[in-house]
Amino acid sequence: MDVKQIAKQTFDFYRSTFNNTFNAMMMLQEQTQKVIDMYLEQTTGFPEEGKKAINEWITAYKKGSADFKTAIDESFKRVEGFFTEPVKGKKA
Repeated sequence: MDVKQIAKQTFDFYRSTFNNTFNAMMMLQEQTQKVIDMYLEQTTGFPEEGKKAINEWITAYKKGSADFKTAIDESFKRVEGFFTEPVKGKKA
């Protein structure tokens, strides 16, 4: 088996593992957000400033997660380019 093919399969495994883990983390975050939203709706006397701060935190977390995912996806594309580009300087 070609070393390049083994490296590509390993890379594909890492990418798949990252995507699955990231998606699981996002599902957990969504469920946690639902619980927090229910808590904030049902709690009387919770200050509006506190609700606003929590919502800002959730928004910042979502943006940070999306930015992180974008950066990782771009890095995966760059690395994948190493496997699709022909080797330079090597004669067939």
